[in-house]
Order: sequence, then structure tokens, then C-alpha cells
Amino acid sequence: MGYEALTFERRGQVALVTLNRPEMMNALNKQLQEDTRAACAEVEADDSLRVMVVTGNGRAFCAGADLGGSVDARQASDGEAPQGAPPQDQRLDEYGWIGRQAMAFYRMTKPTIAAVNGAAVGAGMSLALACDLRVGCPDTRMRTTFIERNLSPDSGMSWFLPRIVGYARAVDLMFTSRDIRGEEAFTLGLVDRFVPSDRLVDEAMTFAEQIAKWPPLAMRATKRTMQRNLMVDLEEALRNETTGHVFSRRAPNDALESRRSFFERRPPVFTGE
Repeated sequence: MGYEALTFERRGQVALVTLNRPEMMNALNKQLQEDTRAACAEVEADDSLRVMVVTGNGRAFCAGADLGGSVDARQASDGEAPQGAPPQDQRLDEYGWIGRQAMAFYRMTKPTIAAVNGAAVGAGMSLALACDLRVGCPDTRMRTTFIERNLSPDSGMSWFLPRIVGYARAVDLMFTSRDIRGEEAFTLGLVDRFVPSDRLVDEAMTFAEQIAKWPPLAMRATKRTMQRNLMVDLEEALRNETTGHVFSRRAPNDALESRRSFFERRPPVFTGE
């Protein structure tokens, strides 16, 4: 399908989604929100695609919410609305902002990777956190921002951030709203791999290809089991693991290929069948 505010490339079994409002530092307006949710749906529905990589065009990953439409890049980065815009709570409601994008990413059963090429601020940071994994570089800059705008966190940040870095570190970043740059983002666990800036997308794609080579149904079952077991006791976790095994076995040819490739000492080729 066609997109207005992002580009969608198919590279083998990996979809590369690039937020494409560079003049606005890829700030999330209504169109980009709709396009990102549609891209999630397209990847989820296409059995030939096994992993999605998300990055930004230009010097920013995503500068946060652009709920005013005509806000310039500086204002978008700061999360400010243009003069005469309606109150923020009204704009949030109008654009269906709170929850939809976070849920679109969370509900995907296929792995997602954010290649954080620059600033990921406010809701843009939430977007990166909503992905399963993040690749960073020296140009990566994250900032929670919400408290600066007299807001509590939205777009899923209050859920994702403490699960990624722990409660104390999460509230540190929320309460101080300080910049986290480059290697510190890696040290804190905000990004999972740290690579040179000029290699960011290539390294993220290599990471995605490493994931895409494994059995697709087992990968989807693994993701869903891991997500569910963040919030349950051991007994329920064991039941979820059993459910994951049942789902994985819907691809008997992949199970057979796993055994054959092991005994034949060759790389496996999984089809999802």
C-alpha cells in the first residue's frame, strides 16, 4: 500500500520502515501516526515478512508529537503547540493519540527493531521503546520530555520504560527529563546494541536478518510468551509456555527441518509450514 509520511521497503524477509518527515524531525502528526499503524498491520499480515525495522529520515528518529500540524521543527522537538491551537487534552483526544500507536506495536507478533538514528523525544522515545529491540549510535539522543510540558507520560512510556530499565532508572529519567546520549543509552539498556552512526541501518538490518532466519511461528510464539509472562506468576507462565509450544507445532515442516539440519550439520531453512 502507499504511504504519505513514511517509506516502506521490503528487503528479503525484513521490512524497513522509515519515518519520512525530515523537515519536522519526523514529529508524529495524524498522518504519520496512521501510517505507522498501517505499516504494523501490513507487516503482521504478510507471511513473507518476519521482522520490522523502524528508523527516521534525516537527523532525528522522531521528535515527539506534532499535534498542531503547522508547528516548526524546533517546536516539534520541544512538544509545543502553535499559537491558537486547542488545549493539548483536546488535541490528544481528537487524534486518538493515547494508546493507539503503542498498542499497534505491542500487538504485533513479529519482532520489531528501532534503529535510533538521532533524537527520540517524548512520544518519539515512546515509539522506540514500543519496539522489541533498539539499536543506537553516537548520534542517538533520548529524552522523556513530558514533565517539562506539565504532562505525565503518555503513548505507552510509563509502561515500557520501567520494564526496560527498571523502576528507579525510569523515574530518574522521567523526573529529571535529561538527555541520554549515545553510549549512556546503551549503558542504561535503552538501546541493546551500539554501532557507528554510518552503519546504523545496515547493522540493524543484519540484526533483523539474524532473527528472521529462525522458524517464524516459533519466533512469534516466543515473543507473545515473553510479553505475557512479564505480568503473571510462575504457574500462569508455565501454562503460557505450553500454549507457545502448541502454536509453534503448527509448522511441522519446520520441526522436521530443525532436526534434519542438526544431523546434517548445515544451516536450517525455515518456511513457516
